[in-house]
Amino acid sequence: MDLLHNAVRPYAWGSRTAIAELLGKEVPTPHPEAELWMGAHPGDPSRIVGADGVERSLLDLLSADPDGQLGTRCANRWGTRLPFLLKVLAAEEALSLQAHPSAEQAAQGFAAEESAGVPRDSAIRNYKDPAAKPELICALTEFHALAGFREPHRTVTFLRTLDVPEFAPYTELLAAQPDSGGLRALFTTLITLPQTALGALLPHVLDACVLHVKEHGEFDAECRTILELGEAYPGDAGVLAALLLNRIVLQPGDAIHLPAGNLHAYLHGTGIEILANSDNVLRCGLTPKHVDVPELLRVLDFTCGDMPVLRGEETTPGVSVYRTPAPEFELSRLEVTGETRVNHDGPQIMLCTRGSVELVSELGDRLELLQGQSVWLAASDPAVVVRPSGTESAQLFRATAGTD
Repeated sequence: MDLLHNAVRPYAWGSRTAIAELLGKEVPTPHPEAELWMGAHPGDPSRIVGADGVERSLLDLLSADPDGQLGTRCANRWGTRLPFLLKVLAAEEALSLQAHPSAEQAAQGFAAEESAGVPRDSAIRNYKDPAAKPELICALTEFHALAGFREPHRTVTFLRTLDVPEFAPYTELLAAQPDSGGLRALFTTLITLPQTALGALLPHVLDACVLHVKEHGEFDAECRTILELGEAYPGDAGVLAALLLNRIVLQPGDAIHLPAGNLHAYLHGTGIEILANSDNVLRCGLTPKHVDVPELLRVLDFTCGDMPVLRGEETTPGVSVYRTPAPEFELSRLEVTGETRVNHDGPQIMLCTRGSVELVSELGDRLELLQGQSVWLAASDPAVVVRPSGTESAQLFRATAGTD
């Protein structure tokens, strides 16, 4: 087991306090800090801190010893690639509205772009690799998001409540076919509106949202979100697309799984995100970056309804596992009040998010993990016992490969 040194990504939508406070650094930071990466992503791999104090890239370590670091099962499936990436995500402003492809879609898209000679670093490249990118976000603070298409009848009620005459034809398009097919038709219509039509329509929708908020209407949270997005991204079709999505508030410990094709945008809050180690993103809007509408429509899943909230399945006292079908990852939350034995036949990363813990291996090795610190446990490492190193309980998040 080895301590990790991890990269902080300074995206503009990030927080100046959340990650710094977790790491025990001075706040506010000079620049926004959006994500703390733990893993072996080629763009910013974690570094192993050896007993001699020398740091070594986790990426290099996996390449040199895939069986020892990843384990036979994981190495046979993923080669030298760590299949998951663990993050602390701190959103002060909304991220782009986006979806991710399935493994089959990613392989097809990557092959097509390779064949067409699109440079991998091109701004119009959709597929950086041939892998899927499912995600799971677990809230550390109250966390706000848009995720998945709302049940169509509910969306019709929302749109009719806004009562925007200029939007009525679009509302009735969904009312006439309140299912996944109707959602696809309405979404496609909205996302492909000419800029002149979009520019004329959006102000009427925003005015209606202002009125709804003033009247403390039923859809207050949804309207506030539309107004915030409209101010941040004027004239962006993603603002209209957001009308069709579930508005979700997660409490600490709550999580949502975002499978292939799920349209989503994180709005505000701090969470633990685990995802497949891939860079494939299809954007819908709320961004100045490239939006490829035909490819987005090929990837999107228009299944509709409430977004399931995961609260973790307690497998042993104090250990809750967030089950998903994703083969690339599994996330567990450990509320450490006494001794907890941790074992796994593959690679693990553990992050301390509250308090401090001591890790003791079966061989007697010891390592103290403070709040904000993380540790790498190779597949060949012995099992460890985790216990609080202070008088109070501690909290850990543990990332492993999926069990599929």
